Amino acid sequence: MTTEPEDDLYDRIVTPHDIRGLFRAELDPGLAYRTGAAFTELTGAGAVVVAHDTRGSSPLLADAFGQGVLDQGADVVDAGLGPTDYLHYVSGRLDLPGAMITGGAAPAAYNGIRLCRAGAVTVDEGTGMELLRHRLRRPRPPFADHPGSVLPARVLTDYAAHLRGLVDLTGIRPLKVVVDAGNGTAGLSAPLVLSHPSIELVPLHFAPDGTFPHRAPDLTDVSGLQEAVRESGADAGLAFDGGGDRVLAVDERGAVVPPAAVIALVAGRELARRPGAAVVHDLITAGCAIDAIREAGGIPVRSRVGPAAIKALMAEQDAAFGGSHCGRYYFRDLWYAETGMLAALHLLAELGDSGRELSELAARHDRYASSGSIDVPVPDPLAALQRVVRHFAARGTALDHLDGVTGELADGAWFNVRAPGTGPVVRVNVEAGTVAAMGRLRDRVLDVVVSAGP
Repeated sequence: MTTEPEDDLYDRIVTPHDIRGLFRAELDPGLAYRTGAAFTELTGAGAVVVAHDTRGSSPLLADAFGQGVLDQGADVVDAGLGPTDYLHYVSGRLDLPGAMITGGAAPAAYNGIRLCRAGAVTVDEGTGMELLRHRLRRPRPPFADHPGSVLPARVLTDYAAHLRGLVDLTGIRPLKVVVDAGNGTAGLSAPLVLSHPSIELVPLHFAPDGTFPHRAPDLTDVSGLQEAVRESGADAGLAFDGGGDRVLAVDERGAVVPPAAVIALVAGRELARRPGAAVVHDLITAGCAIDAIREAGGIPVRSRVGPAAIKALMAEQDAAFGGSHCGRYYFRDLWYAETGMLAALHLLAELGDSGRELSELAARHDRYASSGSIDVPVPDPLAALQRVVRHFAARGTALDHLDGVTGELADGAWFNVRAPGTGPVVRVNVEAGTVAAMGRLRDRVLDVVVSAGP
């Protein structure tokens, strides 16, 4: 591990959402061991579920984390290799806290530890991550009088059966679907979850390989999937990130299906099962998804951006489903956890039931013009937000401060400016009824953000 002061190291790699760093240089087996011990002390649990992804360093870190648990006298429920939502399934089913050793969408040289309390409840800043950061700065807790035991629980097939049981594929038309697992854990879970007599799976990069030789583990480049869909004449394509819990869909032409359209389609199916239920969305989700929730008889509930905020609000509202602007999907039926695989099942069911092309289904939810997220470097994010508030409040714009500052104009257009906590930057999102109106509002907001005036 690096020789930098420990406080600096912990401030950097113990993020508000997980532990993440370069393997060996920042996150090594020693730190994983101490995290396992500290997490066991923090939760007071008698057992902790541990799973890991396909990175070459992940089994080593999982073993070290687990030894930290064992030395505190708790048992390790060894779930083995699988996607992140598999860990949440085991945590929820057994009502135990858990740790997923995964770098998620980070480059191959990185790895990380994601934590949840019993019932798959996210550990985040404010719900335990700050306490863990503090505990890691203290000496390792003393050994227990009697170490715990390792309890094997390789139940990936049970996880797959659980997801398959939530979506009825009976009677769907034949579909050809290209699935790009990106050499991540979806290469293990996709055949178990998505296989069906009416679905012809065309696999891309299913072989687990933590070096990710074919594409980065994030979803920024899905050109290989798009090409494969067009060349094979497939009805749809699905790409999963390195951790296997995020999904990106493309239609039969290879065009990316916007997350808002996925939210709209999945919400409609979930609300058909649970009429009148709440559906949580973050406050920069496109308006077409919110329209679709209302049209399906659901109750849209706005959330701050981020998994912890969405999951907590879903639990509070007993929501059937939750979605974010960036393509993360959460389900009551998986203890409010994120699962791209269940979203994919719903998408294929809708495609197979409707008889329409995926491009047509998505086009029904293309009603507004959006800027997408625009990151603007600023010396002082708080000052930039204050400028936005002063400028628009003086002009009578309705403002709220659920997350940053959101303004809604009389014609229904809206903007949000917030500090994402990633340095001296603010993130701007704008939506309006037409491209021209969106462009005018976007430029106006950007001008205020970067202005040097009081």
